Amino acid sequence: MSQNPPDLRPDLARAAIRGETRPGQPTIGMVSLGCPKALVDSERILTRLRAEGYGISPDYTGADAVIVNTCGFLDSAKAESLDAIGEALTENGRVIVTGCLGAEPEYITGAHPKVLAVTGPHQYEQVLDAVHTAVPPSPDPFVDLMPAAGVRLTPRHYSYLKISEGCNHKCKFCIIPDMRGRLQSRPVHAVLREAEKLVESGVRELLVISQDTSAYGLDRRYSAHPWQGRDVRSHLTDLARELGSLGAWVRLHYVYPYPHVRELIPLMAEGLILPYLDIPFQHSHPDTLKRMARPAAGARTLEEIAAWRAICPDITLRSTFIVGYPGETEAEFEHLLDWLEEAQLDRVGCFQYENVAGARSNALPDHVAPEVKQDRWDRFMARAQAISEAKLAAKLGRHLDVIVDDIDADGIATCRTKGDAPEIDGNLFIDEDTKGLTVGDIVRVEVDEAGEYDLWGRRL
Repeated sequence: MSQNPPDLRPDLARAAIRGETRPGQPTIGMVSLGCPKALVDSERILTRLRAEGYGISPDYTGADAVIVNTCGFLDSAKAESLDAIGEALTENGRVIVTGCLGAEPEYITGAHPKVLAVTGPHQYEQVLDAVHTAVPPSPDPFVDLMPAAGVRLTPRHYSYLKISEGCNHKCKFCIIPDMRGRLQSRPVHAVLREAEKLVESGVRELLVISQDTSAYGLDRRYSAHPWQGRDVRSHLTDLARELGSLGAWVRLHYVYPYPHVRELIPLMAEGLILPYLDIPFQHSHPDTLKRMARPAAGARTLEEIAAWRAICPDITLRSTFIVGYPGETEAEFEHLLDWLEEAQLDRVGCFQYENVAGARSNALPDHVAPEVKQDRWDRFMARAQAISEAKLAAKLGRHLDVIVDDIDADGIATCRTKGDAPEIDGNLFIDEDTKGLTVGDIVRVEVDEAGEYDLWGRRL
Protein backbone atom coordinates (compact mmCIF):
# COMPACT_ATOMS: atom_id res chain seq x y z
CA MET A 1 0.00 0.00 0.00
CA SER A 2 2.33 2.72 -1.20
CA GLN A 3 1.57 6.38 -1.57
CA ASN A 4 -0.31 7.68 -4.55
CA PRO A 5 1.67 8.81 -7.60
CA PRO A 6 4.09 11.72 -7.06
CA ASP A 7 1.96 14.14 -9.07
CA LEU A 8 -0.69 13.93 -6.34
CA ARG A 9 1.72 15.31 -3.77
CA PRO A 10 1.03 18.97 -2.92
CA ASP A 11 4.55 19.97 -3.86
CA LEU A 12 4.21 18.39 -7.32
CA ALA A 13 0.51 18.60 -8.02
CA ARG A 14 0.21 21.75 -10.11
CA ALA A 15 -1.25 19.72 -12.95
CA ALA A 16 -3.80 18.09 -10.66
CA ILE A 17 -4.95 21.11 -8.63
CA ARG A 18 -5.96 24.12 -10.63
CA GLY A 19 -7.17 27.59 -9.79
CA GLU A 20 -5.63 30.78 -8.46
CA THR A 21 -6.15 31.86 -4.88
CA ARG A 22 -7.46 35.33 -4.11
CA PRO A 23 -5.61 37.76 -1.83
CA GLY A 24 -6.08 36.81 1.81
CA GLN A 25 -7.65 33.46 1.07
CA PRO A 26 -6.66 30.72 3.58
CA THR A 27 -5.03 27.79 1.80
CA ILE A 28 -4.61 24.10 2.62
CA GLY A 29 -2.23 21.51 1.15
CA MET A 30 -2.88 17.78 0.97
CA VAL A 31 -0.68 14.68 0.96
CA SER A 32 -2.74 11.59 0.09
CA LEU A 33 -1.18 8.20 0.86
CA GLY A 34 -2.42 4.65 0.43
CA CYS A 35 -5.20 3.16 -1.64
CA PRO A 36 -7.79 4.73 -3.95
CA LYS A 37 -10.35 4.63 -1.13
CA ALA A 38 -8.15 7.03 0.81
CA LEU A 39 -7.77 9.18 -2.30
CA VAL A 40 -11.57 9.54 -2.45
CA ASP A 41 -11.54 10.63 1.21
CA SER A 42 -8.93 13.28 0.33
CA GLU A 43 -11.08 14.55 -2.53
CA ARG A 44 -14.11 14.81 -0.25
CA ILE A 45 -12.15 16.74 2.37
CA LEU A 46 -10.78 19.17 -0.21
CA THR A 47 -14.22 19.59 -1.77
CA ARG A 48 -15.71 20.53 1.60
CA LEU A 49 -12.85 22.93 2.31
CA ARG A 50 -13.11 24.51 -1.13
CA ALA A 51 -16.84 25.05 -0.58
CA GLU A 52 -16.02 26.84 2.67
CA GLY A 53 -13.74 29.28 0.89
CA TYR A 54 -10.34 27.66 1.38
CA GLY A 55 -7.86 27.62 -1.46
CA ILE A 56 -6.02 24.41 -2.35
CA SER A 57 -2.27 24.96 -2.35
CA PRO A 58 -0.09 23.01 -4.80
CA ASP A 59 2.97 23.29 -2.57
CA TYR A 60 3.96 23.28 1.08
CA THR A 61 5.24 26.83 1.28
CA GLY A 62 2.02 28.30 -0.11
CA ALA A 63 -0.20 26.49 2.39
CA ASP A 64 -1.36 27.78 5.77
CA ALA A 65 -1.56 24.15 6.91
CA VAL A 66 -1.13 20.69 5.39
CA ILE A 67 -3.38 17.66 5.80
CA VAL A 68 -1.64 14.27 5.60
CA ASN A 69 -4.08 11.44 4.82
CA THR A 70 -2.23 8.37 6.07
CA CYS A 71 -2.19 4.63 5.39
CA GLY A 72 -1.82 2.15 8.25
CA PHE A 73 -2.43 -1.20 6.57
CA LEU A 74 1.14 -2.53 6.79
CA ASP A 75 4.08 -1.61 8.99
CA SER A 76 5.92 -0.38 5.88
CA ALA A 77 2.95 1.87 5.07
CA LYS A 78 2.96 3.19 8.63
CA ALA A 79 6.64 4.07 8.28
CA GLU A 80 5.95 5.83 5.00
CA SER A 81 3.12 7.79 6.63
CA LEU A 82 5.38 8.89 9.49
CA ASP A 83 8.00 9.99 6.96
CA ALA A 84 5.39 12.02 5.05
CA ILE A 85 4.22 13.68 8.27
CA GLY A 86 7.82 14.53 9.13
CA GLU A 87 8.41 15.97 5.67
CA ALA A 88 5.29 18.14 5.94
CA LEU A 89 6.34 19.36 9.39
CA THR A 90 9.79 20.25 8.07
CA GLU A 91 8.50 22.02 4.96
CA ASN A 92 5.44 23.68 6.45
CA GLY A 93 5.27 23.20 10.22
CA ARG A 94 1.47 23.12 10.58
CA VAL A 95 0.19 19.59 10.00
CA ILE A 96 -3.16 17.85 10.54
CA VAL A 97 -3.16 14.06 10.31
CA THR A 98 -6.10 11.90 9.25
CA GLY A 99 -6.71 8.51 7.64
CA CYS A 100 -6.19 4.91 8.71
CA LEU A 101 -3.10 5.53 10.83
CA GLY A 102 -5.10 8.20 12.64
CA ALA A 103 -6.86 5.34 14.43
CA GLU A 104 -3.64 5.13 16.48
CA PRO A 105 -3.13 8.76 17.57
CA GLU A 106 -0.50 7.90 20.21
CA TYR A 107 1.60 6.17 17.55
CA ILE A 108 1.64 9.39 15.53
CA THR A 109 2.09 11.89 18.36
CA GLY A 110 4.81 9.70 19.87
CA ALA A 111 6.85 10.19 16.72
CA HIS A 112 5.65 13.70 15.85
CA PRO A 113 4.35 15.53 18.96
CA LYS A 114 4.07 18.83 17.06
CA VAL A 115 1.18 17.81 14.79
CA LEU A 116 -1.84 20.04 15.31
CA ALA A 117 -4.48 17.28 15.37
CA VAL A 118 -5.02 13.60 14.62
CA THR A 119 -8.30 12.15 13.33
CA GLY A 120 -9.25 8.67 12.16
CA PRO A 121 -10.40 7.39 8.75
CA HIS A 122 -13.40 9.03 7.03
CA GLN A 123 -13.91 11.41 9.98
CA TYR A 124 -14.64 14.35 7.71
CA GLU A 125 -16.25 16.59 10.33
CA GLN A 126 -13.34 16.18 12.75
CA VAL A 127 -10.86 17.05 9.99
CA LEU A 128 -12.83 20.18 9.16
CA ASP A 129 -12.98 21.15 12.84
CA ALA A 130 -9.20 20.78 13.07
CA VAL A 131 -8.71 22.92 9.97
CA HIS A 132 -11.10 25.58 11.30
CA THR A 133 -9.11 25.73 14.55
CA ALA A 134 -5.73 25.90 12.82
CA VAL A 135 -6.75 28.15 9.92
CA PRO A 136 -10.05 29.97 10.45
CA PRO A 137 -12.18 30.21 7.29
CA SER A 138 -12.63 33.51 5.53
CA PRO A 139 -15.05 32.87 2.65
CA ASP A 140 -16.01 35.37 0.00
CA PRO A 141 -19.53 34.40 -1.17
CA PHE A 142 -19.06 36.31 -4.43
CA VAL A 143 -15.85 34.52 -5.38
CA ASP A 144 -15.65 31.14 -3.68
CA LEU A 145 -17.95 29.07 -5.85
CA MET A 146 -17.62 25.26 -5.79
CA PRO A 147 -18.02 23.47 -9.13
CA ALA A 148 -20.63 20.68 -9.04
CA ALA A 149 -18.06 17.93 -9.60
CA GLY A 150 -16.00 18.91 -6.57
CA VAL A 151 -12.22 18.76 -6.20
CA ARG A 152 -10.58 15.72 -7.78
CA LEU A 153 -6.99 14.56 -7.43
CA THR A 154 -7.23 12.22 -10.40
CA PRO A 155 -7.05 13.36 -14.03
CA ARG A 156 -10.24 14.85 -15.39
CA HIS A 157 -11.19 11.86 -17.55
CA TYR A 158 -11.43 9.21 -14.82
CA SER A 159 -12.64 9.16 -11.24
CA TYR A 160 -12.93 6.72 -8.36
CA LEU A 161 -16.48 6.06 -7.16
CA LYS A 162 -16.60 4.74 -3.60
CA ILE A 163 -19.77 2.78 -2.91
CA SER A 164 -19.22 1.68 0.70
CA GLU A 165 -17.02 1.97 3.75
CA GLY A 166 -15.71 -0.73 6.04
CA CYS A 167 -15.75 -4.52 5.83
CA ASN A 168 -17.50 -7.39 7.60
CA HIS A 169 -14.74 -9.95 7.01
CA LYS A 170 -12.24 -11.01 9.66
CA CYS A 171 -9.20 -11.96 7.59
CA LYS A 172 -6.42 -12.64 10.07
CA PHE A 173 -3.80 -10.58 8.26
CA CYS A 174 -5.99 -7.47 7.89
CA ILE A 175 -6.83 -4.69 10.36
CA ILE A 176 -9.03 -2.64 8.01
CA PRO A 177 -12.27 -3.54 9.87
CA ASP A 178 -10.65 -2.35 13.11
CA MET A 179 -9.71 0.97 11.50
CA ARG A 180 -12.68 1.60 9.21
CA GLY A 181 -15.43 -0.40 10.90
CA ARG A 182 -18.07 -2.73 9.52
CA LEU A 183 -19.67 -2.49 6.09
CA GLN A 184 -21.60 0.73 5.49
CA SER A 185 -23.05 0.86 1.98
CA ARG A 186 -24.09 4.15 0.45
CA PRO A 187 -27.70 4.34 -0.79
CA VAL A 188 -27.83 3.39 -4.45
CA HIS A 189 -29.48 6.65 -5.51
CA ALA A 190 -26.66 8.65 -3.85
CA VAL A 191 -24.01 6.63 -5.72
CA LEU A 192 -25.85 7.02 -9.02
CA ARG A 193 -26.34 10.75 -8.52
CA GLU A 194 -22.62 11.21 -7.89
CA ALA A 195 -21.76 9.08 -10.92
CA GLU A 196 -24.15 11.05 -13.12
CA LYS A 197 -22.56 14.36 -12.06
CA LEU A 198 -19.09 12.98 -12.72
CA VAL A 199 -20.01 11.89 -16.23
CA GLU A 200 -21.70 15.24 -16.89
CA SER A 201 -18.45 16.97 -15.86
CA GLY A 202 -16.44 15.04 -18.45
CA VAL A 203 -15.41 11.82 -16.69
CA ARG A 204 -15.01 9.02 -19.24
CA GLU A 205 -14.23 6.18 -16.82
CA LEU A 206 -15.70 5.34 -13.40
CA LEU A 207 -13.61 3.11 -11.13
CA VAL A 208 -15.92 1.49 -8.58
CA ILE A 209 -14.13 0.86 -5.27
CA SER A 210 -14.83 -0.27 -1.71
CA GLN A 211 -13.27 -2.73 0.71
CA ASP A 212 -15.61 -5.50 -0.52
CA THR A 213 -17.49 -4.44 -3.63
CA SER A 214 -19.37 -7.75 -3.88
CA ALA A 215 -20.99 -7.13 -0.48
CA TYR A 216 -22.45 -3.78 -1.55
CA GLY A 217 -25.95 -3.33 -0.09
CA LEU A 218 -25.83 -6.37 2.21
CA ASP A 219 -26.07 -4.16 5.30
CA ARG A 220 -29.07 -2.43 3.73
CA ARG A 221 -30.70 -5.76 2.93
CA TYR A 222 -30.49 -4.70 -0.71
CA SER A 223 -33.18 -2.09 -0.16
CA ALA A 224 -34.61 -0.39 -3.26
CA HIS A 225 -34.67 3.37 -3.89
CA PRO A 226 -36.45 5.39 -6.56
CA TRP A 227 -34.20 6.36 -9.45
CA GLN A 228 -35.43 7.99 -12.65
CA GLY A 229 -38.96 6.71 -12.23
CA ARG A 230 -38.20 3.14 -11.15
CA ASP A 231 -36.96 1.29 -8.09
CA VAL A 232 -33.32 0.21 -8.08
CA ARG A 233 -31.89 -2.10 -5.43
CA SER A 234 -28.75 -1.34 -3.43
CA HIS A 235 -27.16 -4.40 -5.01
CA LEU A 236 -24.01 -4.64 -7.10
CA THR A 237 -25.78 -6.10 -10.13
CA ASP A 238 -28.43 -3.36 -10.20
CA LEU A 239 -25.81 -0.68 -9.54
CA ALA A 240 -23.56 -1.95 -12.33
CA ARG A 241 -26.45 -2.04 -14.80
CA GLU A 242 -27.43 1.55 -14.00
CA LEU A 243 -23.86 2.80 -14.11
CA GLY A 244 -23.43 1.13 -17.47
CA SER A 245 -26.25 3.24 -18.88
CA LEU A 246 -24.39 6.52 -18.25
CA GLY A 247 -22.11 6.18 -21.26
CA ALA A 248 -18.76 5.95 -19.44
CA TRP A 249 -16.42 3.02 -18.96
CA VAL A 250 -17.28 1.27 -15.66
CA ARG A 251 -14.51 -0.74 -13.97
CA LEU A 252 -15.07 -2.90 -10.86
CA HIS A 253 -12.39 -3.27 -8.18
CA TYR A 254 -12.11 -5.47 -5.07
CA VAL A 255 -14.75 -8.02 -6.06
CA TYR A 256 -14.87 -11.22 -4.01
CA PRO A 257 -15.82 -14.35 -6.00
CA TYR A 258 -19.25 -14.85 -4.45
CA PRO A 259 -21.84 -16.77 -6.52
CA HIS A 260 -23.82 -13.63 -7.42
CA VAL A 261 -20.75 -12.26 -9.24
CA ARG A 262 -21.90 -14.52 -12.11
CA GLU A 263 -24.73 -12.06 -12.69
CA LEU A 264 -22.20 -9.38 -13.65
CA ILE A 265 -20.57 -11.33 -16.46
CA PRO A 266 -23.49 -11.02 -18.93
CA LEU A 267 -23.38 -7.23 -18.38
CA MET A 268 -19.74 -7.34 -19.47
CA ALA A 269 -20.55 -9.49 -22.50
CA GLU A 270 -23.23 -6.95 -23.47
CA GLY A 271 -20.75 -4.07 -23.18
CA LEU A 272 -22.58 -2.31 -20.35
CA ILE A 273 -19.57 -2.48 -18.01
CA LEU A 274 -15.94 -3.21 -18.78
CA PRO A 275 -14.97 -6.90 -19.03
CA TYR A 276 -12.66 -6.55 -16.04
CA LEU A 277 -12.72 -8.04 -12.56
CA ASP A 278 -10.25 -7.20 -9.79
CA ILE A 279 -10.54 -10.13 -7.37
CA PRO A 280 -8.25 -10.45 -4.31
CA PHE A 281 -7.79 -14.23 -4.30
CA GLN A 282 -4.69 -13.94 -2.01
CA HIS A 283 -3.92 -17.68 -2.27
CA SER A 284 -5.18 -20.95 -3.73
CA HIS A 285 -4.47 -23.66 -1.18
CA PRO A 286 -7.48 -24.44 1.05
CA ASP A 287 -5.36 -24.79 4.20
CA THR A 288 -3.64 -21.44 3.64
CA LEU A 289 -6.97 -19.74 2.97
CA LYS A 290 -8.40 -21.22 6.17
CA ARG A 291 -5.46 -19.90 8.18
CA MET A 292 -6.11 -16.53 6.55
CA ALA A 293 -9.82 -16.81 7.46
CA ARG A 294 -10.64 -15.70 3.95
CA PRO A 295 -14.26 -15.42 2.78
CA ALA A 296 -15.17 -17.89 0.03
CA ALA A 297 -12.18 -20.01 1.07
CA GLY A 298 -13.93 -23.12 -0.17
CA ALA A 299 -15.06 -21.64 -3.48
CA ARG A 300 -14.22 -23.61 -6.61
CA THR A 301 -12.51 -20.63 -8.15
CA LEU A 302 -11.07 -22.34 -11.22
CA GLU A 303 -14.54 -23.52 -12.19
CA GLU A 304 -15.90 -20.02 -11.64
CA ILE A 305 -13.18 -18.51 -13.81
CA ALA A 306 -13.94 -21.00 -16.60
CA ALA A 307 -17.64 -20.16 -16.38
CA TRP A 308 -16.93 -16.41 -16.58
CA ARG A 309 -14.74 -16.86 -19.65
CA ALA A 310 -17.36 -19.02 -21.33
CA ILE A 311 -19.83 -16.13 -21.09
CA CYS A 312 -17.35 -13.30 -21.75
CA PRO A 313 -14.18 -14.58 -23.48
CA ASP A 314 -12.56 -11.12 -23.43
CA ILE A 315 -12.78 -10.74 -19.65
CA THR A 316 -9.59 -9.50 -17.96
CA LEU A 317 -8.92 -10.91 -14.49
CA ARG A 318 -6.55 -9.19 -12.07
CA SER A 319 -5.70 -10.32 -8.57
CA THR A 320 -3.24 -10.00 -5.71
CA PHE A 321 -1.58 -12.76 -3.70
CA ILE A 322 0.39 -13.16 -0.48
CA VAL A 323 3.37 -15.50 -0.34
CA GLY A 324 5.13 -16.57 2.83
CA TYR A 325 1.98 -16.47 4.98
CA PRO A 326 2.59 -18.12 8.38
CA GLY A 327 2.51 -21.88 8.01
CA GLU A 328 2.79 -21.82 4.22
CA THR A 329 4.62 -25.00 3.23
CA GLU A 330 6.52 -25.59 0.02
CA ALA A 331 3.70 -27.88 -1.09
CA GLU A 332 1.13 -25.12 -0.50
CA PHE A 333 3.24 -22.67 -2.46
CA GLU A 334 3.64 -25.15 -5.32
CA HIS A 335 -0.15 -25.52 -5.29
CA LEU A 336 -0.39 -21.75 -5.78
CA LEU A 337 2.02 -21.86 -8.74
CA ASP A 338 0.05 -24.69 -10.34
CA TRP A 339 -3.21 -22.85 -9.72
CA LEU A 340 -1.82 -19.69 -11.29
CA GLU A 341 -0.71 -21.63 -14.35
CA GLU A 342 -4.19 -23.08 -14.77
CA ALA A 343 -6.05 -19.86 -13.97
CA GLN A 344 -4.02 -17.83 -16.48
CA LEU A 345 -4.84 -14.53 -14.81
CA ASP A 346 -4.14 -11.47 -16.93
CA ARG A 347 -2.83 -9.07 -14.29
CA VAL A 348 -1.20 -10.21 -11.04
CA GLY A 349 0.33 -8.50 -8.03
CA CYS A 350 2.15 -10.25 -5.19
CA PHE A 351 3.21 -9.26 -1.67
CA GLN A 352 5.47 -10.94 0.83
CA TYR A 353 3.64 -11.44 4.10
CA GLU A 354 4.58 -9.07 6.89
CA ASN A 355 3.22 -8.70 10.40
CA VAL A 356 0.88 -5.79 11.07
CA ALA A 357 0.38 -4.49 14.58
CA GLY A 358 -3.00 -5.73 15.80
CA ALA A 359 -3.44 -8.45 13.17
CA ARG A 360 -4.36 -11.92 14.43
CA SER A 361 -1.98 -13.56 11.96
CA ASN A 362 0.96 -12.32 14.04
CA ALA A 363 0.21 -15.02 16.63
CA LEU A 364 0.11 -17.89 14.13
CA PRO A 365 2.86 -20.49 14.40
CA ASP A 366 5.50 -21.36 11.81
CA HIS A 367 6.35 -17.95 10.37
CA VAL A 368 8.26 -18.21 7.10
CA ALA A 369 11.89 -17.09 6.99
CA PRO A 370 12.57 -13.85 5.06
CA GLU A 371 14.87 -15.55 2.54
CA VAL A 372 12.18 -18.17 1.81
CA LYS A 373 9.55 -15.46 1.31
CA GLN A 374 11.85 -13.66 -1.11
CA ASP A 375 12.55 -16.87 -3.05
CA ARG A 376 8.85 -17.64 -3.34
CA TRP A 377 8.07 -14.10 -4.42
CA ASP A 378 10.72 -14.31 -7.14
CA ARG A 379 9.37 -17.63 -8.40
CA PHE A 380 5.77 -16.43 -8.31
CA MET A 381 6.53 -13.23 -10.21
CA ALA A 382 8.55 -15.11 -12.83
CA ARG A 383 5.57 -17.39 -13.47
CA ALA A 384 3.15 -14.44 -13.54
CA GLN A 385 5.40 -12.50 -15.92
CA ALA A 386 5.57 -15.42 -18.36
CA ILE A 387 1.77 -15.68 -18.36
CA SER A 388 1.41 -11.93 -18.90
CA GLU A 389 3.91 -11.93 -21.76
CA ALA A 390 2.12 -14.79 -23.53
CA LYS A 391 -1.31 -13.23 -23.06
CA LEU A 392 -0.15 -9.88 -24.44
CA ALA A 393 1.57 -11.55 -27.40
CA ALA A 394 -1.79 -13.13 -28.26
CA LYS A 395 -3.21 -9.63 -28.73
CA LEU A 396 -0.91 -8.82 -31.66
CA GLY A 397 -3.00 -7.78 -34.64
CA ARG A 398 -6.15 -7.24 -32.59
CA HIS A 399 -8.19 -4.04 -32.78
CA LEU A 400 -8.81 -2.53 -29.34
CA ASP A 401 -10.43 0.56 -27.87
CA VAL A 402 -8.04 2.53 -25.63
CA ILE A 403 -8.38 5.60 -23.44
CA VAL A 404 -5.66 8.26 -23.59
CA ASP A 405 -4.11 9.05 -20.19
CA ASP A 406 -1.19 11.26 -21.24
CA ILE A 407 0.60 12.74 -24.24
CA ASP A 408 4.23 13.67 -23.62
CA ALA A 409 6.35 16.39 -25.21
CA ASP A 410 7.49 14.00 -27.94
CA GLY A 411 3.91 13.22 -28.92
CA ILE A 412 3.89 9.69 -27.47
CA ALA A 413 0.45 8.82 -26.10
CA THR A 414 0.16 6.65 -22.98
CA CYS A 415 -3.14 4.81 -23.12
CA ARG A 416 -4.99 1.96 -21.45
CA THR A 417 -7.12 -0.82 -22.86
CA LYS A 418 -10.38 -1.94 -21.29
CA GLY A 419 -8.27 -4.52 -19.46
CA ASP A 420 -6.02 -2.00 -17.71
CA ALA A 421 -6.79 0.06 -14.63
CA PRO A 422 -4.82 3.26 -14.00
CA GLU A 423 -1.64 3.07 -11.93
CA ILE A 424 -1.80 -0.71 -11.29
CA ASP A 425 -1.96 -2.40 -14.71
CA GLY A 426 -0.10 -2.02 -17.99
CA ASN A 427 -0.28 0.58 -20.75
CA LEU A 428 -0.62 0.74 -24.51
CA PHE A 429 1.63 3.28 -26.19
CA ILE A 430 0.99 5.07 -29.48
CA ASP A 431 4.26 6.56 -30.71
CA GLU A 432 3.19 7.99 -34.05
CA ASP A 433 0.17 9.69 -35.65
CA THR A 434 -0.95 11.20 -32.34
CA LYS A 435 -1.66 14.68 -33.69
CA GLY A 436 -5.12 15.77 -32.64
CA LEU A 437 -5.33 13.35 -29.72
CA THR A 438 -6.22 14.77 -26.31
CA VAL A 439 -6.23 13.24 -22.85
CA GLY A 440 -9.50 11.42 -22.24
CA ASP A 441 -10.07 10.47 -25.88
CA ILE A 442 -11.16 6.90 -26.57
CA VAL A 443 -9.68 5.69 -29.86
CA ARG A 444 -9.38 2.46 -31.85
CA VAL A 445 -5.92 0.96 -32.35
CA GLU A 446 -4.30 -2.10 -33.87
CA VAL A 447 -1.79 -3.81 -31.58
CA ASP A 448 1.55 -4.14 -33.39
CA GLU A 449 4.01 -4.85 -30.55
CA ALA A 450 3.82 -6.60 -27.17
CA GLY A 451 6.11 -6.72 -24.16
CA GLU A 452 5.99 -8.35 -20.74
CA TYR A 453 3.37 -5.98 -19.34
CA ASP A 454 2.70 -3.32 -22.00
CA LEU A 455 1.47 -3.04 -25.58
CA TRP A 456 2.17 -0.72 -28.52
CA GLY A 457 -0.31 0.10 -31.24
CA ARG A 458 -1.17 2.31 -34.17
CA ARG A 459 -4.34 4.34 -34.68
CA LEU A 460 -6.96 3.06 -37.04
